[in-house]
Amino acid sequence: MADCLFCKIANGELPAEHVYEDVDFVAFEDINPQAPTHVLVIPRRHIATLNDVGVDDRDLLGGLLDAGIRVAQKLGYAESGYRLVLNCNADAGQTVFHVHLHLLAGRIMRWPPG
Repeated sequence: MADCLFCKIANGELPAEHVYEDVDFVAFEDINPQAPTHVLVIPRRHIATLNDVGVDDRDLLGGLLDAGIRVAQKLGYAESGYRLVLNCNADAGQTVFHVHLHLLAGRIMRWPPG
């Protein structure tokens, strides 16, 4: 999508601190971190919200989780712990309408989250 901030990051049109990258996904540091480590993992293909995910996207969502886990391992949080979060639409806190996974780590997480 031409005006999507995350599509521009995935395509290299906008700079971001990339933490992980493969054919289908890009992970980069959040510009407004909510934890000492706050990384966003996005699919390169634009999907606006979780409500727009179709049956054909199941492998993509599994890959998104796998990429989040790989980033957590790469950054050394596999043993101590980390949180993966997906938000859907404005009331849940989604501000960029491109499906993305938040990886939060580096501090003790509280429950309930918000």
